[in-house]
Amino acid sequence: MTQQQKNLSGLKVAILVANGFEQVEMVEPRKALDQAGAQTHLVSPAGDKVRGWIFNKGKLGEWGDEFSVDVPLDRAQERDYDALMLPGGVMNPDSLRMEPKAVEFAKAFFTSGKPVAVICHGPWTIIETGVLRGRAITSWGSIKTDLQNAGAEWVDREVVSDGNLISSRMPNDIPAFNREMISLFARLRLQR
Repeated sequence: MTQQQKNLSGLKVAILVANGFEQVEMVEPRKALDQAGAQTHLVSPAGDKVRGWIFNKGKLGEWGDEFSVDVPLDRAQERDYDALMLPGGVMNPDSLRMEPKAVEFAKAFFTSGKPVAVICHGPWTIIETGVLRGRAITSWGSIKTDLQNAGAEWVDREVVSDGNLISSRMPNDIPAFNREMISLFARLRLQR
């Protein structure tokens, strides 16, 4: 990483999650953001604690660790943050897209032109915002048709950048996702 990419000091990033987020897709990007100097907050409708999910190859997976919620969703405001990160997992975005406040919160980042990073099944939440028409995005392969039906151009690459939107497909893409997310957040911060 360049010094510019490392210097996210003072940048506030909301990480929007519900129970059942893919644990590694929250923990590893959050760690990268924290190490780059950003301040990260878990935002959730889940109450005081939110629980991850750990997918195990060959199995359905199992519940992971509990994490403290920094800001309850009903008190979260886009204006308090510089960027948004959306982890995947199947349960997490499926729950969030049914929460009007979660959809409104995510949409506000697009409306204000702030950067958004999303991985795996996370784009399900963004589909509900109605902002994907004409945007290039990637995701877990099983939601490709959902994204295309929302008007997005689905691309099968480890990381896709389209303006203020960074997306990746799966946990194996996390190193590239982290690199591009931090680069985007640093670039857009310099433009403000």
